[in-house]
Amino acid sequence: MAKVLFKQWGPFAVLLIIAIMALFIPLLPNFDEGKYSAPDIAFVLIASALVFLMTPGLAFFYGGMVHRKNVLSTMIKSVVAAGVITVLWIVVGFSLAFGETIGGFIGNPTTFLFFQGVNSGPAWGTIPLSLFAVFQLMFAIITPGLVVGAVAERIRFTSYILFIVLFALFVYSPLAHWTWSPDGFLLKMGVLDFAGGTVVHISAGMAALAGALVLKRRKSHIEHQEVPPANIPYVLIGTGLLWFGWFGFNAGSALGANALAVSAFLTTNTAAGAAGLAWMFFDVARGKKPSVLGFCIGAVVGLVAITPGAGFVSIPSSIFIGVIAAVISNLVVSWKQKTSLDDTLDVFPCHGVGGIVGMLLTGVFATKTVNSAGADGLFYGNPEFFFTQLKGAVIVIIFSFVVSFIIFKLINVVQPIRVTSEEEEEGLDASQHNEKYSQGTLIVASTGAEIENTF
Repeated sequence: MAKVLFKQWGPFAVLLIIAIMALFIPLLPNFDEGKYSAPDIAFVLIASALVFLMTPGLAFFYGGMVHRKNVLSTMIKSVVAAGVITVLWIVVGFSLAFGETIGGFIGNPTTFLFFQGVNSGPAWGTIPLSLFAVFQLMFAIITPGLVVGAVAERIRFTSYILFIVLFALFVYSPLAHWTWSPDGFLLKMGVLDFAGGTVVHISAGMAALAGALVLKRRKSHIEHQEVPPANIPYVLIGTGLLWFGWFGFNAGSALGANALAVSAFLTTNTAAGAAGLAWMFFDVARGKKPSVLGFCIGAVVGLVAITPGAGFVSIPSSIFIGVIAAVISNLVVSWKQKTSLDDTLDVFPCHGVGGIVGMLLTGVFATKTVNSAGADGLFYGNPEFFFTQLKGAVIVIIFSFVVSFIIFKLINVVQPIRVTSEEEEEGLDASQHNEKYSQGTLIVASTGAEIENTF
């Protein structure tokens, strides 16, 4: 009985305790006298909103590719991160990522506990510290949402919520501190990651690989059943929203309305377009027909690959980065399909491999001509920087995979991480949420009432 009560009331009780604690956090006077740039504040506010838009975009992107009986469960797993991570970021996440450093590995959790001192903190460049914190929150929200695609159609919703919390605390926040905090050890090593090749994409890709290994294969995968995409127009909508939001993701990482933001905007768009074409044309060269899904997936791979170098490489170089990343990811997807690895929506080949390729090619094509605060890469006569990027990527790959694997295993000890075979057969929309999406109609299972979907 106690176990049932905890399962039902546990999550709400934790949230209620946090809400009550927040009432007793002492308020600090706002002594912020920073001198800011109004255009930069406006720019980063807009960029933050664009990055947030990527989360529902990701929901459409993933939701359109799964089986019809799992559309809603897949989409909510992306979107629910906006709630979980927002609360966690305010309480302790921002402190862990950007608080006073503890050996260059993690921030002091008490530095900005419950956002104390953020409003009165020192300026972050030309913008308030609070705005920087909001911008970084949007990155933290979408990262665990990326992992959904690898474990879709078989992970329990409550287990996934627990994963979001543990991943944010023990994978994302340390990586953000290593890479973007002024005292982070990767940054001090000379590793450059403009907008999240390591922090977001490699970490999510390796967590996806770990999750796929722990949860094992779906019944449909074992039986080699073809799973038809539920709604390809959803994938197109999701791709458009991701592409649009990615301008905030990459250009916004310049943290100012300046020429570097313009360059990052252009490299982002160029790499996405080149990668979408490369994936589609490479499929055609291998005897397939040009695919809507192919172009969409390729474009997203291009966006992933350009992320670490968006503010360090030239616009022409971004064409090469997009093409190479798309071809490599395409080949890894083809290889994966011949194995027993059940990464439902190819998160590891697209985000993990795409992020790795992007980090390494940043080490090749970065140039101080684009960003004087960056470095010259291998292509410009500096092999040392390439090997620095390689070392940084290897460190993040190992850390992200090992810790994520432990997290998934730990969750499985606390409660079954995977749905039963009967629940999997029924579909997670019904078994986890008591709702169904079918042929454009949302059906509330408990009442049988139908609500016409506008898409």
